[in-house]
Amino acid sequence: MRTVYFDYNATTPLDPQVREAMLPFLEGIYGNPSSVHHIGRRARSILDDARDRAAKVLGSKPSEVIFTSGGTESNNLAIFGAARLLKPKGRHLITSVIEHHAVLHCMDYLEKKEGFEVTRLPVSREGFVSPEDLAKAIQPDTILVSIMAANNEIGTVEPVAELGALCRERGVLFHTDAVQWFGKEPFQDVHQFNADLVSICAHKFHGPKGAGALFVRSPLLPDPILFGGGHENERRAGTENLASIIGMVEALERFVRVPVFSREALLPLSEQLASMLEGLAGVRMVGPRDRRLVNTVSFLVEGSDSIALLAGLDLEGICASSGSACSAGSIEPSHVIVGLGIERKLANSLVRFSLGRESTRTEIEYAGEVVPRVIKRAQRAQ
Repeated sequence: MRTVYFDYNATTPLDPQVREAMLPFLEGIYGNPSSVHHIGRRARSILDDARDRAAKVLGSKPSEVIFTSGGTESNNLAIFGAARLLKPKGRHLITSVIEHHAVLHCMDYLEKKEGFEVTRLPVSREGFVSPEDLAKAIQPDTILVSIMAANNEIGTVEPVAELGALCRERGVLFHTDAVQWFGKEPFQDVHQFNADLVSICAHKFHGPKGAGALFVRSPLLPDPILFGGGHENERRAGTENLASIIGMVEALERFVRVPVFSREALLPLSEQLASMLEGLAGVRMVGPRDRRLVNTVSFLVEGSDSIALLAGLDLEGICASSGSACSAGSIEPSHVIVGLGIERKLANSLVRFSLGRESTRTEIEYAGEVVPRVIKRAQRAQ
C-alpha cells in the first residue's frame, strides 16, 4: 500500500546524519557523565561540549540550557519550577485556552492542588492571543505567563515577541512552548521571543525522540521537578541521555537557523492542498491563512467525525492527525477548536495535515484524488 505521511507536527523521521552522530554514544562511548574515572570524564567533556554547541545555536549562555526528555518535560519544568519558586510573591498564572496539554494540565494541577489562580485567555476565531487581553489579565500578584509560540493543531503563529515584551515591562516571567517553532519559523536567537523560559523538542525537527531542552534566562533558577542527583547543575536529576542529547544538538545545528521546513518548498504544496479542500462540500478550514505554520492545513467536516475520517485516510495510505498526537484515541473534541468558539459536534471532526521535508506535489495530487471520496464515505456512515 502507498504511504503518504502528512503528520510532521506529531513527529519527524530521524535524519540519517543525526543518526550517524548518535551512533558512537550507543556503542563505544558509554560512560556516565557523573562518574569520576576517565570513561566518565570523557562523557562529561562531550556533554559540556554539547551544551556549548546548543548555546551557540540558541544565542544563549551554556548555563542557560537544561537538557530534558522532550517538550512535555520542558513545559512541566518551566511551569511547575517557576510557579513554585515564585509562590511567595504571588499565586496568579496566565495561559491561553489553546495551549498544548503539557501546559494546560500543569496549570490545572497547580490550580486544583497547590492554591494557584489561573486565567485562561480566549483567542480569536483564527487562534490568536490578543496582547490587549493579556495586558488586562495581568494582576499585581501575577508571577508567570505561558503562551505557545505556534499552535500544533491549527498552525497559528502567535505574536509571542510582543506578548513577551509586555510581560517583561510588567515584571512578570514569560514562558513560551516553542516546540512547533523550531525548524519551521525564522530563528535568529532564543531572545527573539522575549521569554524567560523556552521549551524545545528534538523530534519535531528530525532529531531523536526522548530529547529536549529548556532555555532558562539567567539568573532564574526554577525549582526542580525531578530529584535524585545533582545533574544539569542541580536543576534536573537523572543520568544524561548522551546519545539523544548529541542527536538533538546535531539537529539544532543543521535544521533550525535555516528552517528544515522550507517555506519556499512547502507553501505551494500547502496552498494547493488548502485550495482542494476549500472546494469540497461540508469542509470548513480552520486557522489563519497568513501568520501560520507553512506546513499546516487543518479542517473540519460537517456530518462526520475525526475517527471515521482518519480511519478512512489511513486505509488509503494517508497518515494524518486530529490534532495533538498526545491526544490520540481521545473521543473528546479538540480543545483548540472548541477554544475558537466552534460548536463541539463540529469540533469533533478536526483533521490536520502537516507536511514536511519529504512531502511532494505527487503526494498532494494523490490526496486530491483520495480525500473527497474519504469524506463522502465518512459522511454517509453517520
